[in-house]
Amino acid sequence: MKIDVITAFGDMVDQTLNQSIVGRARQAGIIKLGTLSPREFTADKHKTIDDRPYGGGPGMLMKAEPLYQAINKLRKKSSFVILTSPRGQVFNQELAKKLAKKRHLIFVCGHYEGIDARIYPEVDLEVSLGDFILTGGELAACVMIDTITRLQKGTFKKADVTSSEWKP
Repeated sequence: MKIDVITAFGDMVDQTLNQSIVGRARQAGIIKLGTLSPREFTADKHKTIDDRPYGGGPGMLMKAEPLYQAINKLRKKSSFVILTSPRGQVFNQELAKKLAKKRHLIFVCGHYEGIDARIYPEVDLEVSLGDFILTGGELAACVMIDTITRLQKGTFKKADVTSSEWKP
């Protein structure tokens, strides 16, 4: 399985998911994890990825253009794009099982007050960890990737049934 994470904080994702079971799954080639910064798709010298909301309002939004270009650099026919969002469908084990069957996942990690709404047509699914707000989507993406990795064949020895048999 290929998993890409679009984030301004790639080290946060990479370091978190280079440990323990997920780290071993990466080393074994069970999952291939990449990060891509939307800053790579900016034209200004400061690599700006945020802007004020159109029409005003508090805070800053992630710009649509860098996110759009990052998604389209990674997207293939088999890709499934997930936006981490407090407004999305709540993540659970059943959703993890569905996502674990996909060949390529692209996680878009929101930050600031959110993302420019023009990016929503590029997203297949908005997913939330629950009824709370994180500083950014990186931790949410890491939690989901950890859960999805546990469901990949070869992550655990056959005798270990805890990887996919857990029921709430």
